[in-house]
Amino acid sequence: MPADGPALREIRPHATLAGIRATAATPVAPAPARGACMPDKTVDWFFDVVSPFAYLQLEQFDRLPGTVVIRPRPVVLGAILNHWGQKGPAEIASKRVFTYRHALFRAQQLGIALRMPPAHPFNPIKALRLAVAMGASLDAVRAIFRHIWRDGHDVASPEGFAALCEAVGFAQGVAAVEQPAVKDTLRQHTDAAIALGVFGVPTLVYDGALFWGEDATAMFLHCLSSDWLATPEVRRISALPVGAQRV
Repeated sequence: MPADGPALREIRPHATLAGIRATAATPVAPAPARGACMPDKTVDWFFDVVSPFAYLQLEQFDRLPGTVVIRPRPVVLGAILNHWGQKGPAEIASKRVFTYRHALFRAQQLGIALRMPPAHPFNPIKALRLAVAMGASLDAVRAIFRHIWRDGHDVASPEGFAALCEAVGFAQGVAAVEQPAVKDTLRQHTDAAIALGVFGVPTLVYDGALFWGEDATAMFLHCLSSDWLATPEVRRISALPVGAQRV
């Protein structure tokens, strides 16, 4: 796992999202005794605020086991897509419409408030840098996401971004996002994601395994409590040969 930069904090989910606070990770004990507390499971969460599904997954983190420690890592989805030669879901007209409908359906299904921003896709770079400048804590990231996806605000225009900084209580945000260290950290997170094989957002990375998409949350939770990825059939399909390729 890539080393953390100074801008990252580790976050321990608590009973409700409103109660989430930043904490230092508890050191992992080598062999807990029977009945002792289990060690923390540190999970990197790669996200871009341009994704409604990242917002929906974030709003479900209060349901994770108490031993899970989420490390938010803002990344630039556009750079990841460019690396793999992919188009984003909003770059194909029919897929764009389906994506928005699916996001709204999932939000309603999950009981999560969602209001689309005035235009999408939008340029998320400054909002991502703001997350970095604020320490990429889960509280800060959640506040940014909710401003965009719960309240439906623009964050791409100068006025919209200034309003975002005010809403999250970070008045120095307009200047902070232009700092070279902030820009470098965002770039480093994106490069680290690509090096791990991340191809989309949101992605949870635990013990070298990638769990892509809000709908993979259940799969991630299953793998936390079982050796499913090591079962014969999963290992077999993970090594299937390529039968044909598009020219």
